[in-house]
Amino acid sequence: MNALLIALMLTAAPEAKAADPVLVRGEKLKGAEAVDLQKLMSTPTDFEGKTVTVEAKVRKACEKKGCWMELAGADKGPGVRVTFKDYGFFVPLDSAGSTAKVEGVVKVAELSEARAKHYEAEGAIVPRGKDGKYREVQLVASGVELRK
Repeated sequence: MNALLIALMLTAAPEAKAADPVLVRGEKLKGAEAVDLQKLMSTPTDFEGKTVTVEAKVRKACEKKGCWMELAGADKGPGVRVTFKDYGFFVPLDSAGSTAKVEGVVKVAELSEARAKHYEAEGAIVPRGKDGKYREVQLVASGVELRK
C-alpha cells in the first residue's frame, strides 16, 4: 500500500503556485470607488476630497523611512504621491517595483520649493504647473496592500 501511495503522490498534478503574499499596512481596505490611475492624473480635481482606491506600480518609495511612495504608470512623468494617514504607518524601504492597492483621500497640493526639492533629493519626480509652481496629486492613504 505504501508503494501505491508513493506512486500516486509522484503522478499527482504539481501543486498550484501559492499566490504572491500581500503586505497590508494601515487599515483594511473598505472598498472605496476604484479609479484608474490615468483618469485620476488627467482630472485630479474631479476626485479632490473623495476617498478612492487606486492600484498601480510603485515607481519610488522613501528610502529613509518608507513615509511616502509614488504610484505611476511610467518611469517618467508625474505620478501620485501616497502618504499615510496621521503618519500612522509606513511601507518597506524597498517597495519600488511592487504593485500597490491604495485606499485614501485625493488631494491636489501646491508644494513649497523646499518641499519639492526634498522630494526630488529622495528620487521623486515633482511636476510644475504652467505658472512654474510645484503641484502634485496626492493620496492620503488609510490602507495599503503591497504585492511583489
